[in-house]
Amino acid sequence: MTIWSGEPALALRRKRQPPATYRDDTMASKKTSMFTLTERLTINAATTDAQATIDLGSYVDVGDRQALQVHGVDFIFQGTTANNGAGTALPDDNVAIVQVTDLNRAALVFADDRALVASAQLQRSADGQFDHRADQYPDNFGKGSEDGRYVVNDQLYITGRMSALTSGQSMNVTVRVNCSIVTLSAKDFMAIAIQSTAADN
Repeated sequence: MTIWSGEPALALRRKRQPPATYRDDTMASKKTSMFTLTERLTINAATTDAQATIDLGSYVDVGDRQALQVHGVDFIFQGTTANNGAGTALPDDNVAIVQVTDLNRAALVFADDRALVASAQLQRSADGQFDHRADQYPDNFGKGSEDGRYVVNDQLYITGRMSALTSGQSMNVTVRVNCSIVTLSAKDFMAIAIQSTAADN
């Protein structure tokens, strides 16, 4: 006796089914290739917050759901002039801290602050050795279309502070932001805007 399993008919029905359609669920579509924004922060006094900004007004557009996608942020520490190393400004057994936020906190923040985009610390030990392991940099978020930090506010805020400063010297910190301009879906732009507003509270 032959037992009919029905498998060939099932296979035939499967073949007749229309092919599956796939939808692009990516969060953002790129409008530009990666480029770099730079700003230099000068710290002229110890134990006092110094501030600078990067204007994003030309890159962020609410009406077009256009945002800045930050792929990475690097920090370069130099002394009073471009010829001076950081050691001319940062004394032994002290630290320099720099942070980038997308809201104006007007001061350094804890690492759990949702407005924090990137941060760096440069420490100098009592014997004059430099170290940045307490807050390593650069901060790299990846180069893919889904990688990075999306910014929908019109400025990035840079805040820096030093525990001590060599007399007559300044610390110059250049912030280099690697980024792209992207268009977000309406729901994603709204979600990021809401999160940014919530972070302001």
